[in-house]
Amino acid sequence: MVEATRGITARRESWLAALGVYLRPRVLIVMFLGFSAGLPLALSGSTLLVWMRESGVDLGTIGLFALVGTPYTVKFLWAPLTDALDVPVLSRLLGRRRGWLVFSQLLLIAAIAFLGFSDPAVSPLIVAFGALLVATASATQDIVIDAFRVESLEESEQAAGMASYVAAYRIGMLASTAGALFLVSGFEGLGFGQHAAWTWGYAAMAVLVLVGIVTTLIATEPEKSAAANKARQEANPLKRVVTAAVGAFSDFLTRDMALVVLTFVVLFKFTDALAGVMTAPFVIDLGFSRNEYATIIKGVGLAATLIGGFAGGFVARAYPLATSLWIGGVLQAIANLAFSWQAVVGHDIAWLTFAIVAENFTSAIGTVIFVAYLSALCRNPLHTATQFALLTALAAVGRTYLSSGAGFIADASGWASFFAICALAGIPGLVLLAWLQARGHIERLESRA
Repeated sequence: MVEATRGITARRESWLAALGVYLRPRVLIVMFLGFSAGLPLALSGSTLLVWMRESGVDLGTIGLFALVGTPYTVKFLWAPLTDALDVPVLSRLLGRRRGWLVFSQLLLIAAIAFLGFSDPAVSPLIVAFGALLVATASATQDIVIDAFRVESLEESEQAAGMASYVAAYRIGMLASTAGALFLVSGFEGLGFGQHAAWTWGYAAMAVLVLVGIVTTLIATEPEKSAAANKARQEANPLKRVVTAAVGAFSDFLTRDMALVVLTFVVLFKFTDALAGVMTAPFVIDLGFSRNEYATIIKGVGLAATLIGGFAGGFVARAYPLATSLWIGGVLQAIANLAFSWQAVVGHDIAWLTFAIVAENFTSAIGTVIFVAYLSALCRNPLHTATQFALLTALAAVGRTYLSSGAGFIADASGWASFFAICALAGIPGLVLLAWLQARGHIERLESRA
């Protein structure tokens, strides 16, 4: 009886300790920064695509707009600047990481406002330029947030931090998808024209960037970043940038199976990326209204995202990294088949609800586990920003370049076949995962951690 009581008490304390991690200040800071990171992506992506479709832009052009995500793919090119240089005034007042964070967030506000004043019906080219500015500022913010997160969290906080970050990231995306769509409809209900409603909707999204700025001001500079900053000996700024860039890339590329690892990073989330580019136009083409789509995303879609994020954190803590990657990779691929059936049944609110729940839940699980893998690859505080930027930029290749022809594929194959193709797009990543696991790559990562 005594032993049983002790066992129950120990389990209760273990659960309380696990839940308490999410309330630690560093984890909460990372959570709010996750919201700030997730907010801009849809503003140059799915939300913008809805605006363009409503403005009469053809599907081929919409698909090509995936290319405005290029900054997410090449952000590693300027990531060494954030590792090696300080932002005038801001870095002196706030520290290297926080100075760069505030700087990128101010740029983001200006870029979102510019995009909001553009008009897809008049000049898609100007809209593309505005979206490119948003993506560039957002990618810069991502570089610094990723470095801040990896450096500020202790090993015991990493899983909780990743779960909180991904959940908040998806809430940020929710704010700039469902939230933005509801705002636009609200402005139209007040008598604004279509373009004016979209402009003010984007202006409201720009104001939400202040969440990230306030969080950055409340946070403290990571100790690892401060120590690494003091360790830099070169007085010449250009030499520091070159040293950071060469050191980061050589440190990574000289590892065993580096090219295979980089290819796996590109392909693991490709199944999600290919489907995500066309999900919003697909829903609109089936006859669902903007508000129907937004309502589902805001309601059960939000719940699925939150539960999926924390489920991913649980999986990452409970299972070995290789097993976790298999779980996330298989689930996120299978979820696309729900949209294939949606194309068959047509305008069915109940099935659309299920499809969005399945996609949000599995995508959140896959993302948390994937971020855990990327974090395990980055261990040097002198190069954290550059190496993580390289990895996440490669992960964006699927969303940016490999998915740029998604509109043409959907036109040629039809919606049902298109989403089946998206599910099959997850197989190459799983094949590489099996190859890396068989050669002990993932086991070595875990032993170093």
